[in-house]
Amino acid sequence: MKTVVITGAATGMGLRMSELFYQKGWNIVMAGRNKDKGEREASKIRQKDVKNKIIFISTDVTDAFSIQNLVKETYHHFDHADAIINNAGIFVQGRVDKLSENVWNKVIAVDLNAVFLMTKYFVPKMMERKNGSILNIASVSGLLGDYSSAPYNAAKGAVVNLVRSMALDYGKYGIRVNNICPGATETAMFKQNPISVQQEYRKTSPLGYIARPIDIAQAAYFLSNDETAHAITGINLPVTAGFGIFSGQPRQ
Repeated sequence: MKTVVITGAATGMGLRMSELFYQKGWNIVMAGRNKDKGEREASKIRQKDVKNKIIFISTDVTDAFSIQNLVKETYHHFDHADAIINNAGIFVQGRVDKLSENVWNKVIAVDLNAVFLMTKYFVPKMMERKNGSILNIASVSGLLGDYSSAPYNAAKGAVVNLVRSMALDYGKYGIRVNNICPGATETAMFKQNPISVQQEYRKTSPLGYIARPIDIAQAAYFLSNDETAHAITGINLPVTAGFGIFSGQPRQ
């Protein structure tokens, strides 16, 4: 039975991933900062009379000791982790001259450094087993630029290139490393925007809508599963409902 560790697992895209992987028969390690919410969501997903398990482990992805505890607890409950999904992230707006160092460092810590820490402490056992999948939730903002989003663009842009380096380094150990790059997604946070702003985002898509959390979860399941993505590594997969494919030139 396969096991996946998901950070930021109690809300939004991470919660949909937890639900989907559990439905597919995987063991789930949900990691997040809010213990009460995390355990509550895990109990909602958990079903009787099924062999796979789901647990929640309180984790601060910016803290090395907390990540080491996550690894320890994961291996206490399960023999190994077949896949990790670095989903935890934050978004803070601001241009460089208007940002405090603390805000900059916080975004980099959550959106970039956490990928480093999770990989550093989970990958050794994957290397021993000659198998594993590391999936990072990057962003279309790592592929393109945005106004007043300097720390987010910087962090996600770094993850966009880090995936290539890690795919090269760990391929010989049978470990695949990939990114998903979502655009605007129908999360609770997105829906806090005014309706007019939400509609503007939807208009940018040739499909007339934006991605749902389940769309990201399904892409995550595809890329994390050796049976479906055996030959895929080092990619940045946009899941954007078509945002970003237009060159910007006038229609002929």
